[in-house]
Amino acid sequence: MKIKYDKKNDIMYIRFSERKIKESRGEKQGVIIDYDDEDRIVAIEILNASKNTEAPNSVIYEVA
Repeated sequence: MKIKYDKKNDIMYIRFSERKIKESRGEKQGVIIDYDDEDRIVAIEILNASKNTEAPNSVIYEVA
């Protein structure tokens, strides 16, 4: 998994796999979900991340 935050454009991009993206859907305003050819989620893009998340430049990773 890769998480990138573009501070200049205020976009957070979370990539779950390297699969080829077949389709992107705007599920909710400011959230775009990318799907592969088997309709599995490949990535999520959050626009205006500083307004839609608490701390876009900070990541806490937990495994349970």
